[in-house]
Amino acid sequence: MVALLFAAVAWSVYVARQISEVANLDEAQQADAIAVFGAAEYLGKPSPTLHFRLDHAVDLYRMKIAPVVITLGGGSDKDSGNTEGAVGRDYLLAHGIPFGDIIAETRSTDTEQQVHLLAAIAREYNLRHIVVVSDGTHLFRIRELCRDAGLDVYTSPRATVGHISNYDLSMRYVHEIVSYTAMKVNLDIGWPRKWLAGGDD
Repeated sequence: MVALLFAAVAWSVYVARQISEVANLDEAQQADAIAVFGAAEYLGKPSPTLHFRLDHAVDLYRMKIAPVVITLGGGSDKDSGNTEGAVGRDYLLAHGIPFGDIIAETRSTDTEQQVHLLAAIAREYNLRHIVVVSDGTHLFRIRELCRDAGLDVYTSPRATVGHISNYDLSMRYVHEIVSYTAMKVNLDIGWPRKWLAGGDD
């Protein structure tokens, strides 16, 4: 029992270090596309989290990091037909990115599905290198999922705005450690992850 507890703690510390390392590293460089991972939308408007991710993608696009921006994320029965991907597309359009430079994915419901559909988009459009944008603590898991899907990605965290309490930051780490561990052992723990993420995956 003690050995099992020690192993769990050691694993959690290892994963937390990986999460922190990736969260504090911006690898943005010339690529074929920028992919924005979805977060909640409210009545057709991006949540603050999605808003900041999209703003970062706009900045990267204007820096000519890539000629295409992909918005990822579907919706639920509670979203009145709105999807994260479509809301993201509309936001990018409103900020001057041409319609032809945007690809909106609107069917995924979690990070794993977003990566799966991103890989399909990459194959369809022959996108070999992709900058992935999300919250810093989310990017380690995204990177590992993308590697498993055969994608070559560069991580680029969105800006942290305002103060994040130690509790909120700890919960983000717990969510990612649990989600990554579940991914490694092929365990479906959807509802605990949703609860830890406050509804965002």
